[in-house]
Order: sequence, then C-alpha cells, then structure tokens
Amino acid sequence: MDILKIFLPWIIAFFVGMAITPFVTHYLYKYKMWKKTSGNAGGLGDDKGTPIFNELHKEKETGTPRMGGIIIWGSALITIFIFWFFSFFFPDELTTKLDFMSRNQTWLPLFTLVSASLLGLADDLLLIFNKGTYMAGGMPLKLRIGLVLLIGLIGGWWFYSKLGVSSISVPFDGVLELGIFFIPFFMLVMLALFSSGVIDGIDGLSGGVIASVFSAYAGIAFFQNQIDLAAFCAVIVGGTLAFLWFNIPPARFYMSETGILGLTTTLTVVAFLTGHVLILPIIAFPLFATVLSNIIQVASKKFRGKKVFLVAPIHHHFEALGWPSYKVVMRYWVISIICAILGMIIALIG
Repeated sequence: MDILKIFLPWIIAFFVGMAITPFVTHYLYKYKMWKKTSGNAGGLGDDKGTPIFNELHKEKETGTPRMGGIIIWGSALITIFIFWFFSFFFPDELTTKLDFMSRNQTWLPLFTLVSASLLGLADDLLLIFNKGTYMAGGMPLKLRIGLVLLIGLIGGWWFYSKLGVSSISVPFDGVLELGIFFIPFFMLVMLALFSSGVIDGIDGLSGGVIASVFSAYAGIAFFQNQIDLAAFCAVIVGGTLAFLWFNIPPARFYMSETGILGLTTTLTVVAFLTGHVLILPIIAFPLFATVLSNIIQVASKKFRGKKVFLVAPIHHHFEALGWPSYKVVMRYWVISIICAILGMIIALIG
C-alpha cells in the first residue's frame, strides 16, 4: 500500500500536468506573457550585465512565455486536492490511506510551495509588464531576498517551535544539536537554494535537475517511513516531468520564478524534514555548483580584476565554449541522477 501511495500520486500529477498544459499555454501565448526586451542584468552583485549571455540568448528571451512553473505547482495542488476530496467525501480504508496530507510531514512544504510560487508569480508578472526596478521590470533583488528570508524564518520557527526540531543529521557521525541557531541555519540554506534558481537558464535544464533531486528525497523519506512526505515529493516530480515534456528544446515556455522559487524553497523544507540537509549539496550538486560558480565569478572580478568563467553561472560558460545547449542539459541530467543516487546511499547507510 505504501508503494501505491507514492507512485499513484506521481502518475496522476503527471497526467494532470499534461492535461492542464494546453489551457495554460493558450493563456500564456494569448496574452504574450514573455519578456518584452531580451537580456540579463547580471546578478549576485554584478550590475554591469552579462553581454556574452545576452548574445547567446538574444533570440530566446522574447517570444517564449514565462510562468511555465504553474504547470508544476498547479498539477501538484490539483492532485493533492483529488486525494483529499475522495478521502473526505468518500471515506474508506483505501481513500483514507491514500490521502497524504498530514500536519507533521506535508503541511509546511505545501505552505512553502504555495507562498513562494505566488511570490514568484508576482515577480514574473511585474517583469512581463515592465514594472519595478529589475532590468526591464520585476521585484528588486533585495526585496525578493527579504521575502525568501521571511519564508525561511517562518519555516525555521515552525520546525523549532511546532515540530520540536533543533538538530540535523551528520552523515556517519550522529546528530548535531543546533538549539535556537537551527532557525538562522534553516534561513541560510533556503537563501542558498534560492540563489541556485538561476539554473533555469537553458531549455530543459532546471526541470531535469529538480526532478532528480525530489526523486532522491522521495526515496529517502520512504526508507525513513515518512510516507506522506515521500508522496508529496512524488507529486512534485510528476508535475515537473509534465512540465519537462513541453520544456525540452525548443521550449514551449520557461519555468521562471513562479516555478523555480517555489521548488527551491520547498526543497529546503523537504531536506530538513528528512533530517538529511547536510547531504543536500551532494544530491543537488548542480544547484550548488550554480551558486558557487556565481560566487567565484563575482569574487574573482572584485579582488583579481578578471573573470574565472567566460560567463556565470557555469552552465552558460559551457555554452560560451561552444557546447550545444542540449549537450549541456543532458550532461547535467546525467550528473544529477548520479548525485541523487549517491546522496540516497549516504543517507541510508550514514
């Protein structure tokens, strides 16, 4: 029954995502929900722009809608509602067992997914309609960071005060007690994963990586008997795979902030719920490599006066070297799968 509870929502979320995509696509194209000007203003302290990136992607930034992440969290929410509906209105042993909403395992990641996705949606709308101060529009970076930290503060407080969690698992070395410092550590991890959102820069890249990461944590949660959490992760994977079906080159739409912001912040919550946040850099290595490459690039330009990479984050560096985008994406997928499996092994034996 536990296997069914995980894989059935996974499959349903995929087909729900496939079913709602034509409607979402129609809306996005009808109202031209894409950036009106191409280009990237840079990030993480780089306010001079990224001319190499702009040259590589000058024909991709306009004409392709943003907000494709709606497919992911939309299919997840619909699937969650389906299982809750049958459990509530047609209660029996099967429907009650299949309902995976629970206070200690899924309320917090669901809250995070919804709140952060809506925050990302607002940023996308501002960017599309040229409002704000971020390049051609959008929320200022400092405001987005502040809001992410606020979500992290709420999440960390919920863990510490409501769930009684104040420690993290250290692979092969037991448990590390953090006490009240658990809350700022939680916020720091969420901020780091938020920074990795720039991986959503090549068709198919972010979807494949995210699917691998959440699949790994679904497996970890399952082996820890956190079945509700495993089912929640499976729903996200199902929705992500539906999105990925339409995001492979040439992409029908981009995930953008409403997708990547909701997913990275939710991933933070999931990692802490399993207790295996310290292996997150292994399971989600491509995400952390993205953040690290940006930090290295900015630090090198500031202190050495020259760049390490042709363009950061590193996946665009490979593009600048002449790699076709599909080669970058597929190699990232391979690395993601290997790292996800390695992280699961460490979590299970560590």
